[in-house]
Amino acid sequence: MSTSPHAESLPYRPNVAAMIFRADGRILIARRTDQPGAGGPLSEGIWQCPQGGIDDGEEPETAVFREVHEELGLPSGLLHILQEHPDWITYDLPEYLIGKALGGRFRGQTQKWFALAFTGTDADIRLDAQTPPEFDAIQWIELADLPSGNVGFKKPIYERLVQDFAPFAAPAHPSST
Repeated sequence: MSTSPHAESLPYRPNVAAMIFRADGRILIARRTDQPGAGGPLSEGIWQCPQGGIDDGEEPETAVFREVHEELGLPSGLLHILQEHPDWITYDLPEYLIGKALGGRFRGQTQKWFALAFTGTDADIRLDAQTPPEFDAIQWIELADLPSGNVGFKKPIYERLVQDFAPFAAPAHPSST
């Protein structure tokens, strides 16, 4: 896919993203409300891990907890960082979204990914924490299954993260605390 000259003049939006792991090694994905298939059967729609922009002057660690709280209603006390990905992972928007998505001001995003451990229950997840909600459904899936799901144009990122965060997909050992 070639990028238009207009897109090449646009910057990348700084962003954080969270791959949230349960103790059984499964990860949380959520279905976007602004894409076709939202509100339908769970086999439909575009699914993704929570993510969002970094505010001016905000540290990525702070931003990831803020974004997960805004999008899923999860307080930071139910999450802890397993690993911060060592790289910033950059992607370009597809041509049809240039000038439309991300306020039309960016060619794509440069993301700092975090593997987060979730110690709560599904009852702690509140998709209505944000108005309007960004997501209408969640699923817990095997990490290896993520790229084969309907993740839209972000598939290459998820393929990389399946490899990079694979150690966290193994069920956690019982804690002695």
